[in-house]
Amino acid sequence: MRIAVIGGTGTLGRHVVAELEARGHRVRTLSRSSAEHPVDLRTGAGLPEALAGCAVVVDASNDQSRRAARTLVDGTRRLLEAEESAGVGHHVCVSVLGCGRVPIGYFRTKARQEGAVTEGPVPWTIVRAAQFHELVAAALGSPVLPLPRVPLQPVAAADVARAIAEVAEEPARRGRVEVAGPEVADVRALARTWRSVTGRRALTFPVPLPGRLGRELRSGALTSAHPDHRGEATFTAWLERR
Repeated sequence: MRIAVIGGTGTLGRHVVAELEARGHRVRTLSRSSAEHPVDLRTGAGLPEALAGCAVVVDASNDQSRRAARTLVDGTRRLLEAEESAGVGHHVCVSVLGCGRVPIGYFRTKARQEGAVTEGPVPWTIVRAAQFHELVAAALGSPVLPLPRVPLQPVAAADVARAIAEVAEEPARRGRVEVAGPEVADVRALARTWRSVTGRRALTFPVPLPGRLGRELRSGALTSAHPDHRGEATFTAWLERR
């Protein structure tokens, strides 16, 4: 199939592109900086041309700025309109595990993005992924680490990409698919693992999380007991292979 990947140069997107190409699909990498298919979700520029002839679109775009809704919500609506005009038959939206439960800005924006997809004109599947090993490691790279007692189930971006590729090859489900790592670990345990494997030091101290945010996170909002796809690489193994 001809498949377009929005955000195909990002942390996850580049793995999705590589996985789809390895499976024999013709992949178009779409981003603002793309030489062949430059697009801008905030304006809709380049979308009609980039999506022409595509059967599936994987939206792996991301934006964690204060204006993220312009990209993730308004941009999704523009993208879906362009997909409908281009005859795209399956929209795969990459979302985040727990976005319907965690009451902070980015997660709320992702939940709104999901709403735009489910209300849109193109058949869809939403893939909710746990935190990537790559992002956890980056967060732990600070010399000072405030660490709340929160369970995570981190997963390698490459493992998520394989799940997304499988979803993209199938008919639209009009439902959600969860992807999480092989192990659940407290943030503090992950920090100890990071220090042990990398040999780096950091000043750590506990941080309480009050209110609904704390309750949701402590109760496992960022984990899944029975994910549809379970990644293979543990955080320790992923760190050791870097």
